[in-house]
Amino acid sequence: MKAKRGLILVMVVVLTMTLGFLMGRGLETKVLAENESYEDLKVFTEVLSVVQKNYVEELKPKDLIYGAIRGMLNTLDAHSAFMPPDVYKEMQVDTKGEFGGLGIQIGIKDNRLAVVAPIEDTPASRAGIKAGDFIVDVDSESTKDMTLMEAVQKMRGPRGTKVTLTIQREGTPDLLAFTLVRDIIKIESVRSKVLEENIGYVRITQFQEQTDKDLIKALRKLREQKVQSLILDLRNNPGGLLTSAVEVAEEFVEPGKLIVYIKGRDGKKDEYVSNGKDLWLNEPMFVLVNEGSASASEIVSGALQDWGRAVVLGTTTFGKGSVQTILPLSDGSGLRLTTAKYYTPKGRSIQNTGITPDIVVKPPLIKEAKGLTPIPPPLREKDLDRHLKNEGKEQPPPSDVKSKAPIKEQGTSLGPVEEGKDKDEEDPQLQKAIELLKTWRIFKGLKPTNQTSGTASNF
Repeated sequence: MKAKRGLILVMVVVLTMTLGFLMGRGLETKVLAENESYEDLKVFTEVLSVVQKNYVEELKPKDLIYGAIRGMLNTLDAHSAFMPPDVYKEMQVDTKGEFGGLGIQIGIKDNRLAVVAPIEDTPASRAGIKAGDFIVDVDSESTKDMTLMEAVQKMRGPRGTKVTLTIQREGTPDLLAFTLVRDIIKIESVRSKVLEENIGYVRITQFQEQTDKDLIKALRKLREQKVQSLILDLRNNPGGLLTSAVEVAEEFVEPGKLIVYIKGRDGKKDEYVSNGKDLWLNEPMFVLVNEGSASASEIVSGALQDWGRAVVLGTTTFGKGSVQTILPLSDGSGLRLTTAKYYTPKGRSIQNTGITPDIVVKPPLIKEAKGLTPIPPPLREKDLDRHLKNEGKEQPPPSDVKSKAPIKEQGTSLGPVEEGKDKDEEDPQLQKAIELLKTWRIFKGLKPTNQTSGTASNF
């Protein structure tokens, strides 16, 4: 690969470095050297001193400093954040694919905590939490003005402990109360099986350290089973490690081809080029995506789409095209700072716009007592507060949401339950991909008959 690989996150992405290094790249020499910035820092220290001496209650200096840092990061984009030592430690655990919690991907919309997507087969998904839900309270504590990191901290905890979420849902007049029991969230990043007529199916739920190795095992097993085509399912995959996304794309992209490049405010490009492993370079292939496919998922689907390697099917993706650098601090805390944007091989920035499928297939309607109702508008990057804009593109309007309402008790999650029957037949996006792969095989097998000039007809 052309760019150096390190521990890179895509909800949390690119090279780990110290804050001192970042300051040395320009902030210290170009900003703090200016008299105006020194004056601003003087005002900050004055306020800190006044609050410490005169506030009605005694305060710890660290609490004030942490609060100021949080406020500073909250003026930036939706994905930049300050992480106290315990949260920073949990973030590092996330990339391993196992932690104690509920299994919810969250974001901030209209200054409110919103569900981006529940993680498959977790307490949240089993209890019925849905993408687009607003989390109003956590254990009766309002989430108004709560940061993402604070919300994560409150919803995580030891296995077997309970937490109650109060939810506002589009189209539901009452607020819904969900009592969930925390579990160990083990994210199995790769699952595979053989569908009808030797069609291989691989689902990637998140891009972790071991994802590429698990994918290689899955692809080899499918090849042993004489699979002749492939469906790669990236729906509701929120992202993960950038290096993992590049490694996954390499399984399907020829050597030497660009997979993704990132560019910061200085305009410098860091390119990630395929080292192609020749595992699955020729077979017909579909990639399934939806509004829950974000970041690393968009890198993979965008690269395969740009190179014509796969047909992308489903609905427009989440639209997160920004890069976050993890900056460890001296006291064990850390910064997650947006430092660049990523671009597909053809130079597309999908920030706020997402990857548009080659074939659009919408999800089914929800079955309810009074018939079928449309699914509420999904939460996307463009709906998040303080989202970055996409240069050179008209910004899409935010989704519409309704106001609060009284609370109604909804359900309880008590831990693991057995999976139900296979839902493949009720999945229109998957069924469409299967149908098109069958058609592909039929047309490929057709052999036109040779006609002599004497029997040809003119029209």
